[in-house]
Amino acid sequence: MPALIVSDSAEDWPLENTSVDVCDAWSYLAPDMPQQRRHSRVFNLCSSYQYQTTGYYVSLLAEARGHKPVPSIITLQDIQSPSMLRLVSDELDELIQQSLKPLQSENFTLSVYFGRNTAARYERLSRQLFNIFPAPLLRFRFSKSDRWRLRAIKAIGCREIPPSHWPFVLESADKHFAGRSPAGRKRPRMRYDLAILHDPQAGDDSPSNSSALKKFAKAGESLGIAVDLITKDQAAHLLEYDALFIRATTSVNHFTYRFARRALSEGLVVIDDPESIVRCTNKVYLAELMQRHKIATPKTLIVHRNNAEEIGEQLGFPCVLKKPDSAFSQGVVKVKTPEELKTRLDEFFSKSDLLVAQEFLSTNFDWRIGILDRKPFFACKYYMAPGHWQIIQQSAEGNGKYGKSETIPVELAPRKAVAVALKAANLIGDGLYGVDVKESDGNFYVIEVNDNPNLDAGYEDQILRDELYRRIMEVFLKRIEQRKSVHGESA
Repeated sequence: MPALIVSDSAEDWPLENTSVDVCDAWSYLAPDMPQQRRHSRVFNLCSSYQYQTTGYYVSLLAEARGHKPVPSIITLQDIQSPSMLRLVSDELDELIQQSLKPLQSENFTLSVYFGRNTAARYERLSRQLFNIFPAPLLRFRFSKSDRWRLRAIKAIGCREIPPSHWPFVLESADKHFAGRSPAGRKRPRMRYDLAILHDPQAGDDSPSNSSALKKFAKAGESLGIAVDLITKDQAAHLLEYDALFIRATTSVNHFTYRFARRALSEGLVVIDDPESIVRCTNKVYLAELMQRHKIATPKTLIVHRNNAEEIGEQLGFPCVLKKPDSAFSQGVVKVKTPEELKTRLDEFFSKSDLLVAQEFLSTNFDWRIGILDRKPFFACKYYMAPGHWQIIQQSAEGNGKYGKSETIPVELAPRKAVAVALKAANLIGDGLYGVDVKESDGNFYVIEVNDNPNLDAGYEDQILRDELYRRIMEVFLKRIEQRKSVHGESA
C-alpha cells in the first residue's frame, strides 16, 4: 500500500531523505486527490489535529476516500480522552515504572517517532505506546509522586521536531514504511491485505500450527489476498490491512481483544470480532444464553456464594466446576466430594464472583462441529486424554497431554449434533466457531461455543484439506468486497 506524507507545507518534510511522496494539506484536500491516491496510507503530520482544523480534515476525508489515515479519527479521539490516559497508565504500569525508574526528576517527556525514541532504553515503552496510539509523531508527559503516571499525550507536527532529532526521525520513518512485509519476501501486488495475528510463544496452545498458518497464506494469495503474520507488537500496522484474522487464543483482558476492537473500529473485517470474544470467553454468559434459548446442555447451575450449597443437591457428585474465562481445559475441574468442592470454590471465588457448575457426563470423546458464516464445515471427534476425563490433561507445569482426534465429513456427523451446534453458534454471531457437543444415551448436549477454534494442519483439515483454508479466506474476500462496496471503494 503506497504511503503519502501530508503536512502543513511540503517543505516540512525533507524530500531528498524520504522513500515516500510528500504533499501539503491543501493539495491533499483538493477534490481530484482521491483518484490520484487510491489505497494510500496517509501519514498526517499537520501541526494541529483539533476539531475542524486542517489536520483534522486530512484524517477525516482520508477515511471518507477509502485511504488509511495515520492517525485515524479514532486515534485522535483516544489521544484526547482522559479515560484512555488512566487505562494506559494502568495497563502499562509495570513497563512505565521499569523504564522510568532511573530518572531523578519528577517530570519526564517522551518523544515517540514512528514507534521509537532516540534512547534505546525507552524502546519497549515507545513501541507499546505507539501500538495503543498509532500516530507518527507523539509526545507523552509523565510525572511522579509515589509512582510514575502518564499525564498527557500530544500528537505533534513536523515543526515541533528538534533539529538534532531529524536524522533519527527519518530513519524511523523509513523503517516503519518498509517494515510490514517479511524480510526478503517478494510477491506480486494483491487486491487486498489481510493480517493474521498469532503468538509465536504459544507453542501447542496456539489455535493453528505453523503449517496451518502457511496454508492460510497460500489460500489467501490464490484469491488475491496478501497475507502477513503479525504479533502483538505490531498493532500500529493494523491500518495497512483490509482484514484481521485472529489465530491467538483470545481473552477479554488481553491483546487479542484490543486488536479486535481497534481493527473493527477502523473498518477492517475481523474474525474473531470483539463481540464474539466477549460472549464465548465467558462461560457464565454462555450458560445463561443456552438456558434462555433452550439449547440442550448438561444440567447447569450459575453459582455464587449464596447458592453454592445447592451444587451437590442439584448436580450430585462428581460434578464439574468451571472458571468463567478458562481455556484449553485450564480452570475446569471435576470435584468428587463436598470437601473437594469447598476447597475449589474458595479458590475459584477469589477470581470471580460467579462460576459455572455442571453435572458430569462421562464420554469417550466430544464432538467438535466447526461453524463458519452460519454454516457447518467440519466435524471432529476429540477423544479424552489417556486416563483422563478431558481431551487435554494439563500438568502442573502447564504442559498439555492431548487425546487423539478423528475428523469426519460433516455430512456424516450425527445430524442432531450438527443441528444443536449450529443453533448455539448462531446465537453468538456469524463468525468462526467451534462448538463442543457431548453425546450421551442418544442425546446431544452443547458444552461450550469457542470463538477461536483449533484449525491445525493434519487434524481439522483431514477431510477438506486445502479447501478448509480456502473456505475461510473466501469468507474474508466476500466480506471485504461487501464493505468496500458499501463505502464506494474499488480494488
